[in-house]
Amino acid sequence: MSTEPTTSKRQARTLNVGPRIGREKTTVRIMIVKYCKGHGHLGAGHTKAKVEEQGVCVECGELLAYAWKRLEHCRFGENKTTCGRCPVHCYKPDRRSEIKTVMRYAGPRMIWSHPLTTLRHMLDGLTSRPS
Repeated sequence: MSTEPTTSKRQARTLNVGPRIGREKTTVRIMIVKYCKGHGHLGAGHTKAKVEEQGVCVECGELLAYAWKRLEHCRFGENKTTCGRCPVHCYKPDRRSEIKTVMRYAGPRMIWSHPLTTLRHMLDGLTSRPS
């Protein structure tokens, strides 16, 4: 048996914590909170417990944590465009359909409640696609 340390085939990426990723995380959080509240996930009679820190139900909280993890490990880092324009699909297929549903619902509604965040997200989307 060898006692040599094994190396992973995947290189560990450093966490992305810059301002661009921060803006994207804020946008995703706003969208998920808007979706969760808009679909009555926190209303009376709903069986899901509330996640206090983010103000969303457990399912939406899990989606938010997953989205933030994907952003923190994004291969394009601060040079990324919006996820909708990205050439790499880093979400698992089931999570991808969930986030698309959230974005379809919350995106148009953000214009009224968070106009500056929406405008900034639209401008970030004009960034050329990374290759």
